[in-house]
Amino acid sequence: MIFFKSLVKDLINLGHTVDIACNFSENDVPEFYNELNCKKYQIFFSRSPFSRNNIKSAKCLNKIIVENKYDIIHCHTPIASVITRFVCRNMNVKVIYTAHGFHFYKSAPLINWLIYYPIEKICSKWTDLLITINKEDYEIAKRKLYAKDVKYIPGVGINYDDINNILINEQDKRKELGVPNDSFLIVSVGELNTNKNHSIIIKALHKINNPIIHYCIVGAGEAEMNLKQLTNNLNLCNQIHFLGYRNDVIEIYKCADVCCFPSIREGLGLAAIEGMACGLPLIAADNRGTRSYAINGRNSMVCSPFDVDGFQNAINKLFNDRELCKILGKNAKNDIELFDVHLINSQMVEVYSSIKNEAL
Repeated sequence: MIFFKSLVKDLINLGHTVDIACNFSENDVPEFYNELNCKKYQIFFSRSPFSRNNIKSAKCLNKIIVENKYDIIHCHTPIASVITRFVCRNMNVKVIYTAHGFHFYKSAPLINWLIYYPIEKICSKWTDLLITINKEDYEIAKRKLYAKDVKYIPGVGINYDDINNILINEQDKRKELGVPNDSFLIVSVGELNTNKNHSIIIKALHKINNPIIHYCIVGAGEAEMNLKQLTNNLNLCNQIHFLGYRNDVIEIYKCADVCCFPSIREGLGLAAIEGMACGLPLIAADNRGTRSYAINGRNSMVCSPFDVDGFQNAINKLFNDRELCKILGKNAKNDIELFDVHLINSQMVEVYSSIKNEAL
């Protein structure tokens, strides 16, 4: 919910009313929603499509929509979006769905296409506007789904100016993190799970066998113990730093040399975009999300997700060519301005205005 702060504020300043409905605990709701007088509705959406809570959620959502007579409903997460569009299918309300990465995509397992594609195809009939955050999903939506309109808007955006205004003392920050000042520092940010693919970087560093190169992994998750065991087995404990969940990601990026984003699949990849906005060259796995911004040889070095040698060579190349590091980093910072939250918000405000005019 924190990602929508500036958009909600912009909409309210334009005279709109914005309420939120989701599965949250009171501590999860950012204070700014209270400051903006947004109504908050607790709906027990479940991530499992087979949960009985989803039936209760549908009834609860129906009641809220009828009582408040909304003009537009905008849904985001997959299960909640299915429930929302089913509930709204016969209502006089416009429905927008932002797909943050379809489960079906070009290289997705067949089971994903057999299960998720038919569901989305049906729900798309009840969708006035389908927004995709990467170009591959956009092409699939245009060719295969029934939404009345489809637009490509690259995610929720980053606050480019705020990121640039954050200043740090690199030596102090590295000392805080336990990273030697003279090291070559790589940073990855993301939940510790199989998809985020941190293990490929650990294996690449083992092959490189260069104690000057350090790797900070920011995030928490179910794969943490396995990653730490792999690190221990490969005798890399002095080079790899597990930082856990952090609120100072931008500061960590700003004391690094490279941002590494090896995910097997991504809808977009906000963590990589933030790293590039900090002026870091990107080492990325090739997937439908990173293809929206990672240009091999210009602002990044792009590798196959499972190619240990590819990541090894990319790290070595940037370590040995600091001038190339600077060039890629400078280009990354310039290229990623397209993802500034103010540009994204202006597109979203235009979308809401257009949809509302259709409803009148």
